[in-house]
Amino acid sequence: MGTENKKHLARIKRQRRVRKKVKGTPERPRLSVFRSTKHIYAQLIDDTEGCTLVACASTEEAIRNLEKPENKCGAATTVGKMIAERAKDKGIEQVVFDRNGFLYHGRIKAVSDGARKAGLKF
Repeated sequence: MGTENKKHLARIKRQRRVRKKVKGTPERPRLSVFRSTKHIYAQLIDDTEGCTLVACASTEEAIRNLEKPENKCGAATTVGKMIAERAKDKGIEQVVFDRNGFLYHGRIKAVSDGARKAGLKF
């Protein structure tokens, strides 16, 4: 078993542990963040219906057309601000943060900080 597989399995284990407690409702959906090596993805999920209410990613045309961020954390902050704006358009003010098994620093923290600055309450 390689180290990559061990790391992935450890993240999945952390993810399942957090998901036992964190549930999204229509009034307060779950803000789930996924981080790949190049991009970051965020979505608001209603777990009672099992559907995505709002989604945003650093791969989107709207974000790529903005000024190019100096690093990946800058792109993550932009994704956080964009998801908060889209949530406000849908009438969502509060969310539950789901870090998806990733450690809360770097790009994951940048997404939550960007969303908080744009007015989303955690």
